[in-house]
Amino acid sequence: MNPSLTPRLLVGTAAGLSTLLLAVSLHGLPFGGDTPPASTRVAIRVDQVGYVRGEKKQAYVMGPSAALAGARFKVVDAEDKVVAAGRLGATTGRWNAKYPSVRTADLSALNTPGTYRIVLTGTAAGRSPAFRIAGARELMTPLVRDNVRFLQAQRDGADVLPGALEHGPSHLADQDATVYAEPSYDEEGNELLDERLTPTGDRVDVSGGWFDAGDFLKFTGTTSYSVAELLLAQRDLPDMTELSHEATHGLAWLDKMWDGDSETLYAQVGIGAGNENVRTDHDVWRLPEADDRLDVSPGDPDYTIKHRPVFRAAAPGEPISPNLAGRMAAVFALAAQRTADTDPEEAQAWLEKAATVYDLADPDPSEPLVTAFPDTFYPEDSWQDDMEFGGTELALAARELGDDREGDWADAAAGWARAYLDSDVKGTLNVADVSALAHVDLATALDGTRTNGIGAEELYEDLRRQLDDGVDRAGHDPFRAGAVYDDFDAVPHTFGLVATARLYAKATGDTAYDAFAGRQRGWALGANAWGTSFVIGAGEVYPHCPEHQLANLRGSLDGKGAILRGAVVNGPNEASKLEELNGFPTMKKCSAAPPTGSWTDFDGKGARYVDDVGAWQTVEPALDFTTTALLAFALTAQDEDQQET
Repeated sequence: MNPSLTPRLLVGTAAGLSTLLLAVSLHGLPFGGDTPPASTRVAIRVDQVGYVRGEKKQAYVMGPSAALAGARFKVVDAEDKVVAAGRLGATTGRWNAKYPSVRTADLSALNTPGTYRIVLTGTAAGRSPAFRIAGARELMTPLVRDNVRFLQAQRDGADVLPGALEHGPSHLADQDATVYAEPSYDEEGNELLDERLTPTGDRVDVSGGWFDAGDFLKFTGTTSYSVAELLLAQRDLPDMTELSHEATHGLAWLDKMWDGDSETLYAQVGIGAGNENVRTDHDVWRLPEADDRLDVSPGDPDYTIKHRPVFRAAAPGEPISPNLAGRMAAVFALAAQRTADTDPEEAQAWLEKAATVYDLADPDPSEPLVTAFPDTFYPEDSWQDDMEFGGTELALAARELGDDREGDWADAAAGWARAYLDSDVKGTLNVADVSALAHVDLATALDGTRTNGIGAEELYEDLRRQLDDGVDRAGHDPFRAGAVYDDFDAVPHTFGLVATARLYAKATGDTAYDAFAGRQRGWALGANAWGTSFVIGAGEVYPHCPEHQLANLRGSLDGKGAILRGAVVNGPNEASKLEELNGFPTMKKCSAAPPTGSWTDFDGKGARYVDDVGAWQTVEPALDFTTTALLAFALTAQDEDQQET
């Protein structure tokens, strides 16, 4: 890491221990080292990981209109040798009062591998963070490995791994957990209305898996989404052993969440919203293994922290919310495809599990859909896409195994695709919408045929709809962002667009969205108003203070050394959502400023970003955030057509 670009960081303990201020130079420091007049102070935003050889490459310069009007740029290599030069492009729009004008620097002609920086000359002065030019696989594969490192750090149970943020075996009581009846919540999902949880009399082993986010809860909905993305990413990076192992780890936990004997799907382990009688995961800030050391008895408020409750998606043998049933069926069917060649017997067993779960899907679900308890943790409106996904992967698994149910499942998937296309809840790839994943594989399953009014062209048309929505939004944004960043999940939605563009190009050969995908990847990795990558450890400026208990208590608070490498955070959010930050007595204080000024200097368009351990709204990482990025990186790494020979 270049120390001159490290965010300024104020750290300390909640008890008021000594603080440390790391002074750093300005992000927009002029080449000669002299601070320019305020009127010429600007900021340069680049993809800090780098640009793929052969792709269109764009950086952004933000500042006063007069200063940028006469500005030029040059590109220098690691030895400060000028390798390219040019004029700034046209204004892309207004950002905020401090940086009213945004203009582009076209780097597309730069294809020689190396490390570079942009230096401004003329009426403005500034020097960018470093960026690389390299092949797609060379740039993207290390990012995938870092994403896997995050998943490894998230492991729960006895099978934990050594690493930078090593923790001990945790939540071993999950091996013999009590199943409880569905809890009741107020409309906002903030308070548990039941005085006590009601046990069903059943016990189950739900140990292992991954922590969902910065907390220690575990959800079938988010884990199944993430495992599906890992299994799909394996198609493009089949030789990455650590990716395969982590997919297997997540799959093993999902297998525990399905009880085939009683036909019960469990939806959640742990509870995050309670009351004075039921303390929850979100009421304490600690290391995960601390829960096992609690001395508690039934009736104690902290009992449900050590002996975590398990909640069912439905009663045994009863219809299952179709979003969960469809997605779990897809994961089990992907597992069948994965082992069809090497272990047909095991593959057939996975297929039968997938078929049973799929058959239990409720075709006429009530609202809200079952996602988590409370459902406000993960609100979801669409479910036809999950059923399309499940039917599609069942059909492809049946094809691999020579199972004569292939046609029936392909027909069912097409019917659900038609229902999704006719619905009013269509979205883009994220934890609540898997249609992009389903469409691409369904086109393969249909193999040129049409059924239920669906063929490949209708599926590809909807992929274009998803991408065109992003393209249209990007056309009105100064940094060409395709996602909404004054609401939750801006960064994972961005990576969802990248993955969708890559899936579309791979399936159709149409490269019309390649440049858009590159710009979206760049936005998430530093070419945004705040000048930060939203992937921890990627680039020179990235989140140092994630709201993540393990990272906060075991990791480095200066962004160096032991960090939660590879974790993907939410990114900017609506400014009003950040009026109040989280705080716990045991939380180590950590607040990082950008290399120059404060984050608020770069806020705009109703969006705000804060790098503070209490800002779960912007810097809490999550499973689904990270695996969506992983899939986007894996698909980009596989696309060697972008690389020049």
